[in-house]
Amino acid sequence: MQKITPFLWFDTQAEDAANFYVSLFPNSRITYVSRYGDAGPGPKGSAMVVSFELDGQRYNAINGGPTYKLSPAFSLSVSCKDQAEVDFYWNKLLEGGGVENQCAWLQDRFGLSWQIVPDALPRYLGDSDRAKANRVMLAMLKMKKIIVADLDKAYAA
Repeated sequence: MQKITPFLWFDTQAEDAANFYVSLFPNSRITYVSRYGDAGPGPKGSAMVVSFELDGQRYNAINGGPTYKLSPAFSLSVSCKDQAEVDFYWNKLLEGGGVENQCAWLQDRFGLSWQIVPDALPRYLGDSDRAKANRVMLAMLKMKKIIVADLDKAYAA
């Protein structure tokens, strides 16, 4: 059993966000939705807490109102085996008004930040040949979405 579960705060979009996320990742599902009743504070029948799994990892999301906002200080990192997987998650998570940021980061239309990272990036950055790692870092710093072929080229130079 998972001991620690990320809990995401939304204004009113927790259920929409959870449904969107589970549609993207394999082995994902909504596990429970609790709804506001007569006592509120949200509208009766609207989602209060949505529990869901993304590729087996548990999350909770709450419709807690406008008091707090998601920020890039917290992000979810997606490890991708190749460029096709990077492109898939990058494009899907940007749908509907997401915003691209530097160095593999984006913010989806719900305000949640993601890092879409090809497996090659941490491998190259951790190489004991610091000249290779530095060339990869410089290449990455010029990118928003990571282009694996450009990392490969910088690594091999």
